[in-house]
Amino acid sequence: MIKSMTAYAETSNIEHCIRCDVEIRSYNSRHLDIALYLPRSFSRYEEGIKKMISSKLSRGRIEIRISIEDQSEDAAQFQVDLPRAQAYYKALCQLKDQFSLESAISIEHILDGKEMIRPAEKHMDDDAVVWGAISKAVSCALDNLEAMRASEGDNLAKDLAERMDYIEDALSKVEHEATSLPQIYKDRLMERISVLMTTNGTKHGITAGHGSQNIEHLIDTVRLSQEAAILADKSDISEEIVRARSHIALFRDIISSPEPGGRKLNFLIQEFNREFNTMGSKSGRAELSHMIVDLKSELEKIREQIQNIE
Repeated sequence: MIKSMTAYAETSNIEHCIRCDVEIRSYNSRHLDIALYLPRSFSRYEEGIKKMISSKLSRGRIEIRISIEDQSEDAAQFQVDLPRAQAYYKALCQLKDQFSLESAISIEHILDGKEMIRPAEKHMDDDAVVWGAISKAVSCALDNLEAMRASEGDNLAKDLAERMDYIEDALSKVEHEATSLPQIYKDRLMERISVLMTTNGTKHGITAGHGSQNIEHLIDTVRLSQEAAILADKSDISEEIVRARSHIALFRDIISSPEPGGRKLNFLIQEFNREFNTMGSKSGRAELSHMIVDLKSELEKIREQIQNIE
């Protein structure tokens, strides 16, 4: 079973008045790249969260945002920044004296200053409770993310299987078309000899009109057979077809395996491409070349899809 690297999940969990909200997104990436956004006062849990992620995911750019809120009755606490308030009051008094203002300085004037009173950070000492809330929320979000990645992976697997069936069928047609190459090369060889003899004029009382049979009697038939065999060997793509079929079998094994197969599939596509390039260089007919170009075009579509597989 293959999995997509693109997915999204979010979840919430409350443990002993500690609320934890988790939002997680994953994107394509060659490696596992984790970007964790966590409140600074809870940074001590960062390593544990990353271990949870890496235990379930092997590839992808993972962006995870976590917010933590204490919902207990004594959670709403505030603190006054007295040094800041005193400095601000002193500045107001200087302005009042400078401009000979008669109005008194009120608490409203002081509160107009920024951050005179702000929420106090309550340190949560019970690590077990906090970690319990975080770990359960992260675990649930990862499960939901994996479910979406698996669902997307199923769709990708079906598409890849259909495209691989197409390649297999096209490969059979290429193999059938290639069986005629040796005879084609032999005919071309005879044609070239005929042209050369015609160009050089009549020799041994034989003209071009006598046809290829008279040409074969004139030249060394053993040598002709050797040259034809050499050309046929150069045009033989049977080895490439055998290897390509082996790649098809391995491709199907990988997409049905429970292990992540994105890297293996990407490497296998390179091997496919190498075989198809060799076939193209050996093909001596336009029809065969067009068929191989079609194979490479379908292979490129598969390669693009594989970039999204874990």
